[in-house]
This record gives sequence, C-alpha cells and structure tokens, in this order.
Amino acid sequence: MSSDSTVRLDPLDSRPLDDRICLVTGASRGIGRAIALEFARCGAAVVVNYRSSDEEAEAVREIIESNGETALCAQADVSDPDEVAAMADRIHDELGTVDVLVNNAGITIDRKFEKMTHDEWQTVIDVNLGGTFNCTKAFFDDIRDADHGRLINISSVVGQQGNYGQANYATSKGGMFAFTRTLALELASHGSTANCVAPGFVRTDMLEKVPERVQDKIRAKIPLDRFADPEDIVGIIRFLASDHASYMTGQVLGVNGGLEW
Repeated sequence: MSSDSTVRLDPLDSRPLDDRICLVTGASRGIGRAIALEFARCGAAVVVNYRSSDEEAEAVREIIESNGETALCAQADVSDPDEVAAMADRIHDELGTVDVLVNNAGITIDRKFEKMTHDEWQTVIDVNLGGTFNCTKAFFDDIRDADHGRLINISSVVGQQGNYGQANYATSKGGMFAFTRTLALELASHGSTANCVAPGFVRTDMLEKVPERVQDKIRAKIPLDRFADPEDIVGIIRFLASDHASYMTGQVLGVNGGLEW
C-alpha cells in the first residue's frame, strides 16, 4: 500500500472529560460513587453531591484528589429546592458552571400499594423525580449554554416494567423517561443533549435490603445470571458525557443483563 493511501488511526482520548465540571447527585456510594470516580479518571472536576453521608462523600473526594484531580463535596437534599439552589451558588463560586449533570440520587420505600401511605408515596416521588426536576432547574442554563452540555438521568428497569411493591419507585423512575425526552427537545437547538440510563439490578445498598429469597428469584430472570456491579454501569454514562455521544439525545439506554421488560 502506498503512503498516499495509508490512513493514520488516532489513539483514543484517555481523558475525554478534561476541563469539564461534572455534578453527580447521590455520589457518596453505589452507582453515583462509581460515576464520580470514573469521571475524575477521565479528567473532569467532579462535584460529589450527598444528603447525609459526610464520611463516605469525603472518602470519594480524597480518592479523587489523591490521584491529582479536582473534587468538591456538596451537601444538599435534592428534594429541597432551596438546598439545591444553595449548592448551585457554591459550585458556581468555587468551580464555575456545570457542563455535565448526572441525576442519580434516589431512594426506595417499598410496600404493596394497598398498604402504601401517602407519605411513603410522596417521599419517593419528591426525591427521585422532584430531585431530578430541582437539580435540572438549578443547572439548566449551565447545560444549555455549555459547549458540551450533557444531562444524564439515572432511571431503572423497574421504571420500564414495574415491580411488585414498588409503585412509588417505578412511577418516579418511569417519569424520568418522559422528562428526559422533553428536555432533549428543549436543549437540542443549543447543541446540548439529554439521555437516560436504565440500569437493571445492581449490587448496592438498595439491593442488599431485598431478602435473599427475592434476590434469587430476580437473578433467575436475568439472562447473564448475575447482578451488575456499579462499574458495569459507568461505561455507558462516560460515553454519554463525552463528545462521542454528541449526536445521541432523547434516548433511554437499558443496562440490565438482558432482563426483559
């Protein structure tokens, strides 16, 4: 082959999020922690949001900073718009505007619907869906105006198929699909994107609360015959945050081991 016809393949960028500020809600543990560490590995300055786990959040920050990257712990209950607004002011003062927002914070309060109280319903909706609204509202201008604006919402396979005893959780996670698609339309003219990741069952504190006999039944339905580790989820989120996903928006991406819904 002549030199004129040789194509040089450029190496993949090892720091695809260099010079970007990324906020991950619920980042002190579980999937959020894994996302925060991965974003830092990719060169981003990471805001580690948490509600009450001070020591766990500080541990994430220490890991990031020990590797020479930038991290900021930001306490805020995402269900409280005033706390979210205060967090936004602090981030803007200390780091600048946010390029990537990952709405990951979530809770469960499981109970059969016939026994579910209004408070149990409302608390889950307020955190999971209301928190997504509050944080997106606080950082919407940032994402809209960023050169590489990315809104990434973490939902669940439960939002797609429902789940016994989780009417509140399934509804909150299902609502994120419509929210994501609507925001994708509103951000598109600015070149910013909004996408949603719907993980299957992941080894986190949330899954550990499920009785072992129920875990066995769930696992039996998963073609890959195992639960995910948080690290199994972060690759697709890293992709969505990067320039490689600049033409993908309004999508719901399932990472669930082949679990049908």
